[in-house]
Amino acid sequence: MPATAPKPTATDRRFLGRLSLPERRYIADALRTETVGGVLLLVATVVALVWANTPLKDSYAAVQDFHIGPAALGLDLSIQHWAADGLLAIFFFVAGIELKRELVAGELRDPKAAALPVIAAICGMAAPALVYTLVNTIGDGSLDGWAVPTATDIAFALAVLAVIGTSLPSALRAFLLTLAVVDDLFAILIIAVFFTGDLNFAALGGAFAGLAVFWLLLRKGVRGWYVYVPLALVIWGLMYNSGVHATIAGVAMGLMLRCTTREVPGPDGPQREAQSPGERIEHLVRPISAGLAVPLFALFSAGVTVSGGAIGDVFTQPVTLGVVLGLVVGKAVGIFGGTWLAARFTRASLNSDLAWPDVFAVASLAGIGFTVSLLIGELAFAGDAALTDEVKASVLVGSFIAALLASLLLKLRVRRYQALVVEEERDEDDDGIPDVYEEDNPEYHLRMAAIYERKAAEHRQRAELAGASRDEADRPA
Repeated sequence: MPATAPKPTATDRRFLGRLSLPERRYIADALRTETVGGVLLLVATVVALVWANTPLKDSYAAVQDFHIGPAALGLDLSIQHWAADGLLAIFFFVAGIELKRELVAGELRDPKAAALPVIAAICGMAAPALVYTLVNTIGDGSLDGWAVPTATDIAFALAVLAVIGTSLPSALRAFLLTLAVVDDLFAILIIAVFFTGDLNFAALGGAFAGLAVFWLLLRKGVRGWYVYVPLALVIWGLMYNSGVHATIAGVAMGLMLRCTTREVPGPDGPQREAQSPGERIEHLVRPISAGLAVPLFALFSAGVTVSGGAIGDVFTQPVTLGVVLGLVVGKAVGIFGGTWLAARFTRASLNSDLAWPDVFAVASLAGIGFTVSLLIGELAFAGDAALTDEVKASVLVGSFIAALLASLLLKLRVRRYQALVVEEERDEDDDGIPDVYEEDNPEYHLRMAAIYERKAAEHRQRAELAGASRDEADRPA
């Protein structure tokens, strides 16, 4: 049984300590969906690469460039464009809900508790940008792609865990999810600030008016997908035509949802909601995001030509080398270094069940930057198709190397993780609540005493029967 960690004090707070039971259940449910989506994302990526590197590659390019949509509304877009601006708006909608929930009910609601993972995430975005900038300054490359290696793809990271068969303890999974949530927040800000084109103020004003209506309907308690889906499409179309990246519309709507429970009228009087509206909608939309939107984006964005020469070029050109080193080195060093420094200066002690190599392994896993990295790569080098493909290849290579490194580091500790997961999930009294959450509950200990007494009585009876059988066997004929 893992050693019991000391109780935290005012000057000795535990980092990666045990989560509350509701938070643990929420994270388990969210990551379960993301894991399935990550496997689909991995499959879509492989299909895209095969499609783009076989005699069928011309058909891949033709499908990518096929235009569809109402030109009169400024929405005559290619399939690839629809995937990047349309489908990813669903992904960012879920990210907005996730961020809102973390801020009001999750790990980020307490500033003191949130400080460490937020600092780690910020360092995990700053370090890759610095690595990229340094490589391209020395190599006389383009600085336009500094933001490409800054993002973490939680779905792809979880797919890697599923493939290698490693189940992380809930504290490490929560840390990884928090890193991804903060990553998404800053990725949203980067896209909004650095990749906004010439503004169409009429369309932007219309988008804000639509968001105001969306907010008002939510506050009035209006329900029905037939109200919100058409309104969301109008807001998205106006945001796209405004010059602001259309995915920002998804984030804005996600942030408007209420993610805390409250008392509502019931048949027997007021009662507490089982789920907040934000959690309920996230539960419905997340499978669409993880299982459809993101894999389709990968299918139409990850298809780049792969050859020995192309892979070699990734390590010789400053732009692509900067992306690879940013993901593999910058992410791991930034997250680990930020975590260690924050823990040192806030006097937060590491959970005694884990060790600093575990933090470095998760930091390496966060170097898997895929969905948002591909999107930012397309935006950063929109005018250069050849360089865009090279940057995409570097994202794939960097993510692959980060996945291999993280897999090796996690495998070294897999037995420890398995023991911790078993301990976290142990429920000997079969009441649906893990035993580690009932250590201070007298009723739990009374139930366990009754269970052990019943087992003891059964074993005494078996011992008597075994003794009687042996005496019978020893009796002379």
